[in-house]
Amino acid sequence: GLWVGVHFRQVCMSFLQLLWYRYYFVLFYRSVLVRMVHDCLTGLSREERAFQYVLTHATPGDPDSILDTFDHWCTEIEFISNIGPKKGLVLDKLLKENCPLTVLELGTHCGYSTVRMARCLPLGARLFSVEMDERNALVAEKIIRLAGFDDDTVRLIVSPSDEVIPKMREDYGVERLDFIFMDHWKRCYLPDLQLLEGSGLLGQGTVILADNVIFPGAPNFLRYVKHSGLYRYRVHRASLEYIRGIRDGMAELIYLGTK
Repeated sequence: GLWVGVHFRQVCMSFLQLLWYRYYFVLFYRSVLVRMVHDCLTGLSREERAFQYVLTHATPGDPDSILDTFDHWCTEIEFISNIGPKKGLVLDKLLKENCPLTVLELGTHCGYSTVRMARCLPLGARLFSVEMDERNALVAEKIIRLAGFDDDTVRLIVSPSDEVIPKMREDYGVERLDFIFMDHWKRCYLPDLQLLEGSGLLGQGTVILADNVIFPGAPNFLRYVKHSGLYRYRVHRASLEYIRGIRDGMAELIYLGTK
């Protein structure tokens, strides 16, 4: 009887592991295999294909229509790691609660989160969005302008984040950042956060939201935030955008000022 019970538990655990790995296979299939096939068939990048779909299905000048169309494309056609609609609600809520006037986005990608943020900002606010990939930046520029946001509202900067941050004051006249959204290379989260601290761009109460801190993960970033004493923080638990079953989360930081 004991052997049967142990064997049954092992079978159950194996079944649960298969279910767990199934979601990662779906992610690999949608984000890698499907992408490779469509790259070969179309000669376009995944981001360019997404823009073509948005251009032909969304309403120009309507940010919500553009976001909904993007979400449909990412859910039903091809996977792109935008923040997505569910985690996006956390971003929306923080922006509406804090009403930031100067916002920095690290990782524009195709412009989805840029549009999402720009539509929540108060009148007169400015969003600086940084993207190092020139091809993605070209797509993002089209998406942002299609949504109706001009250069006075959204300034797209095509350059590596570690080159932009130290020059924000000199090149763009930014004295303080009220809100920062991180969704670029996860290995850059910690060095860029430390660059922001050293640049003097963080003020008491500056809010920082970092996506994908659980998957693919940013453990060094989370460890630093926890032990630095410079932040009050929490992690918003969620699932990976457009993929059920893969746990993820966003870290919300509030800068307390220097010790």
